Amino acid sequence: MKRARHLDDLLQNWEFDPSSLNVRLIKGGDKRDVIQMRVDMGVLQLETTGRPDGELIEGSESYLQHLQMVRLENPDYELTDEDCNEIDREFMQFYHRRICWLRLQFYHRAVMDADHTLRLMDLCEELSEDPEWISSHEQYRPFVLFHRTQAEALGELEENTPEEAIQAINRGLETLRAFFVKHEAEEHFDEDELIVRLVDLRESLRNEYSVGQTLRERLDAAVQEEQYELAAKLRDELTRRETH
Repeated sequence: MKRARHLDDLLQNWEFDPSSLNVRLIKGGDKRDVIQMRVDMGVLQLETTGRPDGELIEGSESYLQHLQMVRLENPDYELTDEDCNEIDREFMQFYHRRICWLRLQFYHRAVMDADHTLRLMDLCEELSEDPEWISSHEQYRPFVLFHRTQAEALGELEENTPEEAIQAINRGLETLRAFFVKHEAEEHFDEDELIVRLVDLRESLRNEYSVGQTLRERLDAAVQEEQYELAAKLRDELTRRETH
């Protein structure tokens, strides 16, 4: 009997909801975990490890890894048009998987995929001679950092303490501020939508879990106010916590 190639049954049994991100984690044919995302006119299937499409790039698990190997062999290597196209493909694949991990509440996996994208952005900036192409990707760095910060904070809340979650947001905000400073846009920092959303998340965690200033915030305030004896005690306590 000829095997059906259509997706009718799959699509009929999984209705698309335009108001929500439709994602599930299921078993593949060989019992491996795969992610499926229901989109308007079909289904995307993503691998949970390596590249989301499961491809190897000349033996490397990703195009990022491939370019890192190329650069080791040729430190003066410049990106070709083919490289740029493949990089764009990888950016999009990791974006899709990152939002899937967030939806599935696999927060550490979302952090890992965000870090992959950020490293790929860094490498693009180093290897490309086209400022417009670099800028076309750099404009999305705050969005990737937002996802990373959100995921790290929710992971800390799930596995550690609300204070650690708040501190993860503070670290993310510091990284985002550095981006705004680098691009001479610091005056827009406080009003940026992504920044506002992270600050709202941080303050909602403070209120819900009755968290005052974190230890790191108290240390920063003591240094700023030149209370060096208090700062030393707080630094010792912070070190003690981080080593246990």
